[in-house]
Amino acid sequence: MVTFIIGLALLAVGGAVYGKVCEKVFRPDDRETPAVRMNDGMDYVPMKKWKNSLIQLLNIAGTGPILGPIQGILFGPIAFITIPIGCVIGGAFHDYMCGMISVRDDGAQMPALIKKYLGKFAYPVYNVFVCLLMLLVGTVFIYTPGDLFVTQILGADNGVKNPVVWIVYGAIFVYYIVATLFPIDKIIGKVYPVFGMLLVLSAVGVFAGLFIKGYPLDEIWDTGVVGVHPQGLHFIPVFFVTVACGIVSGFHSTQATLISRTMKSEKEGRMTFYNMMIAEGFIAMIWAAATMGVMKLGLADATTATTDVVGIIANNLLGRVGGIIAVIGIIVLPITSGDTALRSLRLIVSDALKIDQSKKRNRLAVSLVIFALVAAILVFAKVNAGGFNVLWRYFAWANQTIAVFAFAMISVYMMKNRRPFVMALVPGMFYMFIVSSFILNAAIGFNLPWVISYSVAGVLTAAYCGATVYCGMKSAPKIGG
Repeated sequence: MVTFIIGLALLAVGGAVYGKVCEKVFRPDDRETPAVRMNDGMDYVPMKKWKNSLIQLLNIAGTGPILGPIQGILFGPIAFITIPIGCVIGGAFHDYMCGMISVRDDGAQMPALIKKYLGKFAYPVYNVFVCLLMLLVGTVFIYTPGDLFVTQILGADNGVKNPVVWIVYGAIFVYYIVATLFPIDKIIGKVYPVFGMLLVLSAVGVFAGLFIKGYPLDEIWDTGVVGVHPQGLHFIPVFFVTVACGIVSGFHSTQATLISRTMKSEKEGRMTFYNMMIAEGFIAMIWAAATMGVMKLGLADATTATTDVVGIIANNLLGRVGGIIAVIGIIVLPITSGDTALRSLRLIVSDALKIDQSKKRNRLAVSLVIFALVAAILVFAKVNAGGFNVLWRYFAWANQTIAVFAFAMISVYMMKNRRPFVMALVPGMFYMFIVSSFILNAAIGFNLPWVISYSVAGVLTAAYCGATVYCGMKSAPKIGG
């Protein structure tokens, strides 16, 4: 367990140190926040720091930090090192800066920030990507918790012909509609503390079980830096697309900007945005370790479905009752991301089309269109063989692509305000290489050989760097100005 413990130390110590660095670089102050200045009783509503932090954690922690690490650990114990390092300097920094820049820009959502800092050309491209991502998130986070509930709690078949499956999907769907339409402090602000308790119980239970049961874990010096994946997949880029939500996730930026409208003080940002991403990294580490443990014990292997692995881990570590509580906590994660994803989509669409969201009929009209599209994608994914696999792959790739836009926006903001923009440019370049090489090689993309994919990705990454710096230089203040 030495490599795993080293990774936990990197996450805790690195998060504490780099979190302070990020805060010092941004310089939060005592100015009035949008939640206070623009309180509308609907989306701009001041809420307590602990509640904002809990909502942010539940918003960003979908099935990604569980299902992603379950698949990512197949690369070996290198995951115990890359998850914390990426989370500290990439994901947590990304979430913090997106949230705080939004606070400074009157709670503007990501498309508006992209338009302001990257220009009119990037704006429509980003809008297409982010709207598609939100639809995919909403769909995935009905599908996965629904199937987990049916198989792990009810012990039933999750086949398309089982009516129970569609009833469960419908119940989640109804909750999403209610959470999307009603004021943020009336539904989300009320039920999230209960959901948060379930999340904490499941995470702490699995973490303690790792040590109590003494799960055997590989060490990086025994397996080599990068282990051989059972399917021969390349560590770069596949690992970083697979373990998106435990390291860097573009989806998080849309949730941070949502919470920017409910913060009472800028100085709450580090806890609300940065530290909650560190907490998600911790969840990812737990499930990566637990998966390696059950595989080493022969309870699961590389062919075991990821949702089945969840049940195996929960029941083996915590027993039947504890396992049910843990699985419920896991089911809560995607549900509490899906509702705010669709809420964010409503705001993004409304902002783009200039639809006043203070009127109930306008909120309802936009929401009905969104939910009709989600329902159509959900039916396609469930009815068609392999439909969900295609859905998940596009979701994972689009998620990281959105992060590339966010890092570019942060870079330009930092150049404009004379801050060390390299903090954002370097992870942005890294993920530009990841998403471009992945889609160039993947079967769902261009299906090119790795040599060509890597070469073209290198050129695209250099172009991304040049375009970002050029955009920042145009907006940066003149020396002495």
